[in-house]
Amino acid sequence: MKILTSFFLVLSLLCSAQKKYVLVIHGGAGTITKENMTFEKEKAYKDKLTEALKAGYAEIQKGKTSVDAVQSAIVVMENSPLFNAGKGAVFTHEGRNELDASIMYGKDKSAGAVAGVHTIKNPIKAAIAVMQKSEHVMLSGKGAEEFAKEQKLEIVDPKYFWTQDRWNGLQKALEKEKLKKATTQNKKPDYLEIDQKFGTVGAVALDREGNITAGTSTGGMTNKKWNRIGDSPVIGAGTYANAQVGISGTGWGEFFIRSTAARTVAAKMEYQHKDVKTATQEVIAEIGEMGGDGGLIALDNNGNIAMEMNTAGMYRGAITDKGEIEVEIYK
Repeated sequence: MKILTSFFLVLSLLCSAQKKYVLVIHGGAGTITKENMTFEKEKAYKDKLTEALKAGYAEIQKGKTSVDAVQSAIVVMENSPLFNAGKGAVFTHEGRNELDASIMYGKDKSAGAVAGVHTIKNPIKAAIAVMQKSEHVMLSGKGAEEFAKEQKLEIVDPKYFWTQDRWNGLQKALEKEKLKKATTQNKKPDYLEIDQKFGTVGAVALDREGNITAGTSTGGMTNKKWNRIGDSPVIGAGTYANAQVGISGTGWGEFFIRSTAARTVAAKMEYQHKDVKTATQEVIAEIGEMGGDGGLIALDNNGNIAMEMNTAGMYRGAITDKGEIEVEIYK
C-alpha cells in the first residue's frame, strides 16, 4: 500500500511539474553564434522577444482568441528593426521591401495571407483581414494593398521600412553577385545574403478555449529577384494550424515549400501519431537532407512545444499559462 501511495505521489508531482505553454514565437534562424554577438545586441533581441511574448500572453489572459495573441506578438516584432519583417525587412535586388505574411486558425482551418506588399505597416494584420473579411486565402501586390486600405489598416510610405543595416546588407550582397554567380539549382546562390540569419518572425498560440492559431511574417531574402515569394505566406509550407497543432517556420523558403514543412509536421502527428517534438525534428531533418536550412516552432493542443532548427541558432521563446517566460538564441 505504501509503495502504491508513493507511486501516485510521484506521478502527481510529475504531472504538476509538466509545463503548459500557451504561446511560442520565433524571430529567425541561421548562423547565430555567441562569438559573433555583442552583449548589447543579445540583450536587445531577448528584450524584444520577451516583449512579444508578454503582448501575446496579455491577450490570452484577457480571454481573447489565439488569433489576437498571435497578432499582438507578431506586431511587436514587425515594428522592430531587429527582425526581417515589417520595419526591419530586407531589400530586394531592386532596392525595395517586399513583405509577406500569413495566418491560420486551427478550429475551422480558416486562413489568410498577403504577398509582395510594400505599404502595409503590419502585414500580419492584413493577413488576418483576408482570413476574416474576404472570401479568399491569399492576396498579393497592389490588390492586397487596396484591400488593406478598404479595411482601414495603417498604410505607410515605403520609406518607413528603410533601415541602414538592411541597406548595407543589400550592398554587400550586390558586391558578392558581381564576383560570383550561382552554379547549380541545388546550390545556394552566392549572391543571396542568407549566411547570417533568416529573420522571419512567427508565433503560435493556444487560447483558453483550446483553439490554436499560427502566423508568420517576413521580408524574404536579401537581394531576391523577380518578385520572389517564399514559404511564409504559403499555407502548409511556412504556416499551418488545425485542432491539434500549429506550426510556423523560418528558413530557406524554397525547401519549406517543396517539403510542405508545416503541414507535414501536422500530418506526422495526425497519421503517424508522433508527438510534436518528434514530428518537428523529422521535418527539419528532411529539409536538411534536401539541402535547406532553417527552423520550426510548434505548439500542440496540450500545451507542448517544439523549437527545432538545423542552424547554429534561432531567436525563439515561449510562455506558459502561468506567465513563465523562456527565451533562447543559440542552439
